[in-house]
Amino acid sequence: MQKILAYCVLVVLLVLQSFAAQAEEAAVPEVSLKTMVGQMVMAGFRGEGATSAHVLLRDIKQHKIGGVILFEKDALRPQAVRNIVSKEQVHDLVTILQDCSETPLLVAIDQEGGKVCRFKPVHGFAGTPSAQKLGKNPVSEAFSAGEQTGAFLHQVGINLNFAPVLDVNINPESPVIGAVERSFSDDPAKVAMYGHAFAQGMARHGVIAGYKHFPGHGSALTDSHKGLPDVTETWSTRELVPFIELLDKEPAHVIMVGHLYNRSLDTDCPTSLSYAVVTELLRTQLKYNGVVVTDDLQMDAIMNEYSIEEAAVKAVQAGCDILLVGNNMEYDPDVVCKIVTAVTWAVHNGDVTLERIEESYNRIKQLKRNAGLLVENVVMH
Repeated sequence: MQKILAYCVLVVLLVLQSFAAQAEEAAVPEVSLKTMVGQMVMAGFRGEGATSAHVLLRDIKQHKIGGVILFEKDALRPQAVRNIVSKEQVHDLVTILQDCSETPLLVAIDQEGGKVCRFKPVHGFAGTPSAQKLGKNPVSEAFSAGEQTGAFLHQVGINLNFAPVLDVNINPESPVIGAVERSFSDDPAKVAMYGHAFAQGMARHGVIAGYKHFPGHGSALTDSHKGLPDVTETWSTRELVPFIELLDKEPAHVIMVGHLYNRSLDTDCPTSLSYAVVTELLRTQLKYNGVVVTDDLQMDAIMNEYSIEEAAVKAVQAGCDILLVGNNMEYDPDVVCKIVTAVTWAVHNGDVTLERIEESYNRIKQLKRNAGLLVENVVMH
C-alpha cells in the first residue's frame, strides 16, 4: 500500500512539474515577424515635441521600430526646426518617445566634434574639437572629448552616438572626411588608439559608440551624400586596421557600413548592400558578432540606383542588422511602413530567411541588454 501511495505521489509531482513547465513556456510570448523587422529600423523624423512628431509616434506604436535618430537641421526646410531646440526640450522629446515604445529605443545622433555636431553652444553644449585636432594632441584629450560628449548626451537621453570616425586620412582632400577634419590621423594604429579612447570616454556615461565607415571612407574622392564614391583604385587593406583593432572589444559599439563602390571587394553592390563585405569580410573573416548599421539609405549613393524598398531588402540580405533612414535628405512620412512591408514580404517570398531576421533581432536585443536599456524579468526557481 505504501508503495502505491508513493507511486501516486510521484505521478502527481511529475504532472505538476509538467504543467509548471508549460505555464513557464506560455509566459514567454512568441516574438512576431512584424516586431522583429520593426526593431531593425532606425528612423529620422520631423518634430521637436509630441504634437509635431506625431508621424514618428505612429511608427513606434504601429511598426514597433527599434531606434530613432535626431538632427538639428531639416535638409529640405533650412529655416525650420528639426528635432533640437534646447537641452531641456530634447530631454522631454526623448522621454516622450521612450514612453511611447514597448521596447526601449536606441536614440542616436551624430556628435563627432568639430564641424559634425548636432548639439552646438546655442543648444547648451560647448562642443569638442574635431578628430583631426584631437589627433595632434595627447590621447587623453580624445578620452576627455568622449567623456564630455557622453555626459551631455546621457543627460538628454541619447544612448548611441555615431562616432568616432575610424576612417584613415588617406586623402586629406576627401570632401567628406579629410577636408572636414573627421579623421584622427593617416596612421591606422593611431586612428584605432584615439577612436578607442573617445569611445571609452562616452562609455563612462553609458553611450554606445558607432564606429564608421566600414570598410574605410578615408580615400574617397567624392561625397556619398551626392553619389556613390568609387574607391577601387584608392582603397587599401590598411583602412581595415582601426576596425580590426576594435571589433568586439569593450566598450559597447556598433559598426556603420559606408556607401562605397569597391570592385576589389564586390563588383556589383555598394559596400553597405554587399554580402561579400558585410557577411563574408566583416562577420566571417574578421569575426565580428555585433550589430551592423547601414549608413543613411536615403543618401544619393543609394537612392540614385535603388528604391528604398530594394535597398532595405538588399541590406538585410547582405547581413546588416539596423536599416538607418534619416528621412531628412528626402522626406516621406510613409518610409518606415515601406521598409517594414518590403522586408516582411521578402521573408514571405523566400528572398530573406526567417533565420536572417532572427539573427538581427537577437543582436539588437543583446546590444540593448548590454547597454542596460533592456531589463528582462528573471524567473526564480
